[in-house]
Amino acid sequence: MSVLSSELDPHRIQLKNVTEVTMFIFLGFTDDFELQVYLFLLFLPIYIFTLVGNLGLVLLVVVDSRLHNPMYYFLSALSFLDACYSTVVTPKMLVNFLAENKTISILECATQMLLFVTFGTTECFLLAAMAYDRYVAIFNPLLYSVNMSPRVYVPLIIASYVAASYAGGILNATLHTVATFSLSFCASNEIRHVFCDIPPLLAISCSDTHINELLLFYVVGCIEVFTVLIVLVSYAFILVAILRIRSAEGRRKVFSTCGSHLTGVSIYHGTILFMYMRPSSSYTLAHDMIVSVFYAIVIPMLNPIIYSLRNKDVKEAMKKLFERIWSMNKVYF
Repeated sequence: MSVLSSELDPHRIQLKNVTEVTMFIFLGFTDDFELQVYLFLLFLPIYIFTLVGNLGLVLLVVVDSRLHNPMYYFLSALSFLDACYSTVVTPKMLVNFLAENKTISILECATQMLLFVTFGTTECFLLAAMAYDRYVAIFNPLLYSVNMSPRVYVPLIIASYVAASYAGGILNATLHTVATFSLSFCASNEIRHVFCDIPPLLAISCSDTHINELLLFYVVGCIEVFTVLIVLVSYAFILVAILRIRSAEGRRKVFSTCGSHLTGVSIYHGTILFMYMRPSSSYTLAHDMIVSVFYAIVIPMLNPIIYSLRNKDVKEAMKKLFERIWSMNKVYF
């Protein structure tokens, strides 16, 4: 009698009918193959420019001794981070534009999310460290070379970039990845997105995602408050320094030095706040997909332009490197 009752238990029957998802399918922007080809032709040059621009900037900082100072070390670290950040997402998306089978395994999806959130969080901390570097350089420029001597800036870079930035990024990414993939995915395996981001995965889970949504909101909120506060405090001191400068030319140089960083910080944090700091009821997956593609693919392409092409030292280093390459080609050919 007990065996019969257990077989007729509605809860057990329901569990037997549930099929746990092992693969996800990306729905992407559209089902129209011709439009997908156009999207491939659009994003491929963006990705190539992202790699060339960011890795090229890293190379410039390495080979040109004039760029061997903390600001450019931070800039090269940011460029390397952006190249990795974009590479986590873009190649798979490009393949899916032309592939009939747009699937990804749960393990691959979890790995993509882990790396994506790691690099994204690390960039928040790194931008905050760069703001502190600008404060030190501008608030007391005469002592900058002393304050930022190798004895000081090497530990600073190790502590802020390697230890704090990456450790914070890995910790945050591990927390959200474990929390997301502890859920059950049995209702649907179709992700209305082009990569494995947190909100679209929560949207297709058949588990209660309330705790995950709170976790996403408060953890991202704390990271945003902490890093943005460092930026605001640093620039508050910078503003005090600007008010002490009497010459218009001196103020112009300060604004030029800080303008690139402020632009990058505003664009990056603005998209993160829009993407993750809203109530779940206001999510529109189609619109959020466009926003997430912007900060995952477009912003890493913009950063070399924002930080490099407006920078006189970088342009001179680039010119010198091209002249060296050109002279070497003339010797060999």
